[in-house]
Amino acid sequence: SCWITYTSEAVHNLLREGLNDSPLYNGQIQSIGPRYCPSIETKIVTFSDKTSHQLFLEPEGETTHEYYLNGFSSSLPLQIQLNALQAVPAFKNVHIFRPGYAIEYDFFDPRQLNPTLETKRVKNLFFAGQINGTTGYEEAGGQGIVAGINAHINCHGGNPFTLRRDEAYIGVLIDDLITKGVDEPYRMFTSRAEYRILLRQDNADERLTQRAYDLGLASSERMILLAEKREEVDRIIDFARNFSIKADRINPYLETLNTAPLKHGVKLIDLLTRPHIDLETMSREITPLKELLSNIKNRKEEIIESADIKIKYEGYIKREKLMADKINRLEDIRIKDKFNYNGIQSLSTEARQKLTSINPETIAQASRIPGVSPNDISVLLVLLGR
Repeated sequence: SCWITYTSEAVHNLLREGLNDSPLYNGQIQSIGPRYCPSIETKIVTFSDKTSHQLFLEPEGETTHEYYLNGFSSSLPLQIQLNALQAVPAFKNVHIFRPGYAIEYDFFDPRQLNPTLETKRVKNLFFAGQINGTTGYEEAGGQGIVAGINAHINCHGGNPFTLRRDEAYIGVLIDDLITKGVDEPYRMFTSRAEYRILLRQDNADERLTQRAYDLGLASSERMILLAEKREEVDRIIDFARNFSIKADRINPYLETLNTAPLKHGVKLIDLLTRPHIDLETMSREITPLKELLSNIKNRKEEIIESADIKIKYEGYIKREKLMADKINRLEDIRIKDKFNYNGIQSLSTEARQKLTSINPETIAQASRIPGVSPNDISVLLVLLGR
């Protein structure tokens, strides 16, 4: 089981006694740490008004008595860590197997990388993970997949593999890194993506399985499963579009659901756009729908959820797809090595500097560079004859 406990003022006072010995506060470490998982000493300094901080105990495994203490990362001396922890009532008899410690590492400016994560200056040299200025396991793993795929392609031939911002969060992460650079450890948040409705977890297979299959990373079995899921989802949506509901027939049931009655007949799909109304709910009253859903043999819950989402958010999904398609047309306009930006006087000085430094692959990437204005993009499009 996992557990939660809290620090106290007594704990904080013990921690403050060791600040002079903390590399984070005695000058040994100068760099900026990760914003979203600060050390316990950073918490008590930055949030000095807080009288307690949450601590999470997470078991290290089924066959060990060790717990990982989340929320108490530290660079303080071992004895200070032990004294502070033992001041927490739940940890009176705690034993530390491995004390917390601080690390500092160099990183490579990711603006010197291509979208494949190959370095611009050294061919066949790929970087992924913390060296690119990121923090987090998934962030490193996502980069590792892309770098590994492209390293293989460089050795065996093929087109470079990249992911767009509307295809995957990995695509957002890499584009942010190579276009904007970093001034602190980068963590991938959903809020960094402008196409969050397209980048849902229920459609990850639809977005990426074909790409993986084309690379030899996904099996034929996975493609068959994807095709079966799409077929089932489409069948449900087609049924909802075409099945008519009479107001007098369904209104008594709608009343039990505390939703407004119908004034006239509608298609089932119109009813499913209401809050708190979904396929499972309506299948209890509509026998043909119940039969349709009961015929789903595999991954029933996943398929119904996908159909519900596509029905409820259809308008938003279409609107976001149109926005993505508009930007993707600019992704198709390649400009890498086509211009001597310093010689284009109609570009702003900042744009010339940024474009020369980053040398973007496409017009779309250029438009995302901080300091490159819409007017600068218009100049480039005119020069391209667009």
